[in-house]
Amino acid sequence: MSNTTALPDWDTGWAMFLDVDGTLVDIEHHPDQVRAAPELKRTLVTATRALDGALALVSGRSIASLDRIFAPLCLPAAGLHGLERRDADGRVHYPGGYAERIAAARAELLGFVQSEAGLLLEDKGAALALHYRNAPQLEGACRRHMDAALRAAGADFHVQQGKMVLELKPSGHDKGTAILAFMAEPPFSGRVPVFIGDDLTDEDGFRAVNELGGLSVRVGAHPDTRAGIVAGDVAEIRRWLSASMERIDVSTA
Repeated sequence: MSNTTALPDWDTGWAMFLDVDGTLVDIEHHPDQVRAAPELKRTLVTATRALDGALALVSGRSIASLDRIFAPLCLPAAGLHGLERRDADGRVHYPGGYAERIAAARAELLGFVQSEAGLLLEDKGAALALHYRNAPQLEGACRRHMDAALRAAGADFHVQQGKMVLELKPSGHDKGTAILAFMAEPPFSGRVPVFIGDDLTDEDGFRAVNELGGLSVRVGAHPDTRAGIVAGDVAEIRRWLSASMERIDVSTA
């Protein structure tokens, strides 16, 4: 797909889906260091109002982690790459039955992570993320140990590649399936979907909105992206959102 660099003019007929790390906020050395600035929270409140509630966060983080970053906001959200989802009515959809298999995979990874400086094993409940951003020389070893964890978890699991992270998660759930689920429900249904993301894990979301005739925006260029629009960086996305909301406030004043 050919890419452009011009972000579109805001349309109140959109259904907006936003990745978080690397899209709305900068990636930090440790996931727990991430915070959303008050200005960003205010922008999201205005955007949600402008879209009549049709705005959701779609992230690899858990919903609990998203709520911590954006507190006191409690937005519709998909966490763990679509494995868990909170709809616009506040109901959380979450498949169970994975605890024992995740425990077996966790046991395969813990010793390795504890023996190597710079690695982080992020336990998300139904998913495990092995971060090697602070130890990039260990990528090969991380892949081997994650393969062992995948075998321990068994069928219906897979490993998702991200930016300096490998994530073990149940199959059949991704950001695209989460967006499709939102689009089947009010207030998202009947609107034009827009998804903004930055990572390989966001490509499923790009595919979903493209199939629905929506807009897909990738933060940072990538030769194999499905996104139709490429933005430069997180700061550009925040400026665009803020400026769009300022224009809406002026036009409705």
